[in-house]
Amino acid sequence: MNFDFTPEQEDIRRAVREICRDFPGEYWRQKDTERAYPVEFVAALTRGGWLAALIPEIYGGIGVGVLEASIILEEIHRSGGNAAACHAQMYIMGTLLRHGTEEQKRRYLPGIASGQLRLQAFGVSEPNAGSDTTRIETRAVRRGDEYVVNGQKIFTSRMQHSDLMLLLARTSDYDENDRAGNLSVFLVDLHEAGNRVKAVPLDTMVNHETNVVHIEDLRIPVENRIGEEGRGFRYILGGMNAERILIAAECLGDARFFIDRAVAYANERIVFDRPIGQNQGVQFPIAAIYAQTEAADLVRCKAAARFDAGHEVGPEANMAKYLASVASWVAANVCMDTFGGYGMAVEYDIERKFRETRLYQVAPVTNHLILAYLGNKVLGMPKSY
Repeated sequence: MNFDFTPEQEDIRRAVREICRDFPGEYWRQKDTERAYPVEFVAALTRGGWLAALIPEIYGGIGVGVLEASIILEEIHRSGGNAAACHAQMYIMGTLLRHGTEEQKRRYLPGIASGQLRLQAFGVSEPNAGSDTTRIETRAVRRGDEYVVNGQKIFTSRMQHSDLMLLLARTSDYDENDRAGNLSVFLVDLHEAGNRVKAVPLDTMVNHETNVVHIEDLRIPVENRIGEEGRGFRYILGGMNAERILIAAECLGDARFFIDRAVAYANERIVFDRPIGQNQGVQFPIAAIYAQTEAADLVRCKAAARFDAGHEVGPEANMAKYLASVASWVAANVCMDTFGGYGMAVEYDIERKFRETRLYQVAPVTNHLILAYLGNKVLGMPKSY
């Protein structure tokens, strides 16, 4: 077993780091204050081809695996940025790539790869369903060669900066004996949808341009359905595993951002005529979370490697997300403790990243549900929900 990244993977890390150097803390603080979308940063990543990392070369992408994609997102977060503005495109398009027709792939993937089309909006979560995706209520009724869709989505980010939305909707009644059935997935052209799809901004503690989405009599051509009717939930599950691996990478980037900052500050901050990092009460928590972060990284790499090899990765993807998100949150608190009052000052970027990394305790899946999954599906204990 080789635990070293390849020279090509290290080249990816360095290239992304170079882009991030042009977008320092001041840039992200301004976007956070203005609640603005980082247009310039997303454009730079697009020019570099990094948002097309998972798209095969035949469609204009780079054609690398989830492991390489995770390195891209990790480096963005370690550099002090936030990939939430663009990360969805990486895992959303996997549903199209794995389950779309060749005609659909040729119609959309080259434009997504070049940046002419942005697939950033993921219409899944609903106000009444919560984490039980099988209970969504948005309904798609087939009428001839099209579907008519009505319903509501919530926590749908980046709508205002997307050309396309991947939409999960119910195409038949809920069946207790087939909870994963009866749902279908569609690719929605948001320009053609017009006012049939309305995004209402939802203010949150982080700058993710999150929305409540109202869908009224939206007409979607049958050819925009991905895969078979009634199998949409199964299709997006594979994307969710990729998402959890990529989110784990973002958390690792956050954890390393906090560790880097805490170490530097602990070495340079002098109190009582000595650097505060000389005190075990400061030094040991940083060392402990460093060890935890390195351990979480190994699970991330295992999950990504198995995903890229075509294996089932439910346990590994969930464990990677859980361990990395816990590490990032502990690291955030350790860093805040190290900085003391200065950690609250906006200019140090600690409080912004502190708010941002807190999200991963509950999203894109709450850690409680991950533990429930591991307890039941992996360890064989009774289902707890």
